[in-house]
Amino acid sequence: MPDQRTAAPAASAGELLSAYRPGDAFFSTATGVLHGTGALHTLDRLDDLSAALADAGPDAVAMGALPFDTSGPAHLVVPETVRRAPSPTEGPAPENRWRPLGEGWRLTPVPEPEAHVAAVERAVKLMAEDADLRKVVLARSLRVEGDEPIDVATVLANLLWRDPTAFVFATDLPERGSGTRTLIGASPELLVAKRGRDVLSNPLAGSAPRSADPTKDQRNAVDLLTSAKDRHEHAVVVDAVTESLRPFCRTLSVPTEPELVKTATMWHLSTRVNGELTDPDVPVHTLAAALHPTPAICGTPTGRAFDTITDLEPFDRGFYTGAVGHSDAHGDGAWVVTIRCADVAGSTVDLFAGGGVMPESDPEAELAETSAKLRTLLLALGVNGTV
Repeated sequence: MPDQRTAAPAASAGELLSAYRPGDAFFSTATGVLHGTGALHTLDRLDDLSAALADAGPDAVAMGALPFDTSGPAHLVVPETVRRAPSPTEGPAPENRWRPLGEGWRLTPVPEPEAHVAAVERAVKLMAEDADLRKVVLARSLRVEGDEPIDVATVLANLLWRDPTAFVFATDLPERGSGTRTLIGASPELLVAKRGRDVLSNPLAGSAPRSADPTKDQRNAVDLLTSAKDRHEHAVVVDAVTESLRPFCRTLSVPTEPELVKTATMWHLSTRVNGELTDPDVPVHTLAAALHPTPAICGTPTGRAFDTITDLEPFDRGFYTGAVGHSDAHGDGAWVVTIRCADVAGSTVDLFAGGGVMPESDPEAELAETSAKLRTLLLALGVNGTV
């Protein structure tokens, strides 16, 4: 098998965006951008990734996605060629940031908003009846249909230019019917990154919508930071991430207080968990598998929350709330939680958004949170509508 080729670095993220075609792999972080084309290996098991990388050469990189259901098949590719570029936050701001798409979109919520509220009410009741069930993350989907095939490259560009500090990604998925299928999104949440002995996870839990009114926007941020419900929800996730990383680390640094971070549409509570690995040869995808799924996207305890999600959500999450990212032949790389994302196939886009339901959750507020989160992809599509 020939080694993976590393093409000449691109001058900018914009150059890689221009080169992107559906079927490629694209992954952008605050430290740089990767663009993969072709496939030396295509895998559906994370356990096979290290061997595939070793076969592809000492500088090989793999890119791809893991599903929410850890028993399901992954979709991982070792590209034939990989190009790199500096972070999109470096250099002059690009011109013509937002590119319009088509009009006449048809929106179908799955489930209907009233049904999602009822599901949240049911989850709250289940937690009242079962003290062991402490959190359930419930999601809803929105199907967006147009008259023409979706221009995935334009959606990707709109996501990147609107929030260049996000983890912006696009990766092909196994075909469903005919034609190319793409997982695309702009996640704010780092599941795990590794470089040598250093490891970092940045769980987010507890959210509030942004506002165009600066005074209201600041009030939303302060209310989130002082919310007992959201701080408790956040602490549950941080504790789970810490305990999952602890067996791999000889030191761990966990701040005692969360910080506020913002995206173009949301405020989040954030904690950066830093560690030093006992064994620097542990690959980043092994750490990702140990962490996934966190309570931020499933609940706690994991098994009970997963079963509740299966009972209450009327759709298959697929790769939503899975993980997407890259690993190299040295075991370094980064994987992010697959949120603020969509599954694109032809002229149809399935969007997803969820929220953590706690015993004290307000069902109407949970619905509003999912609506705010859906705006990330709706804005990238240029869709106007009530969700």
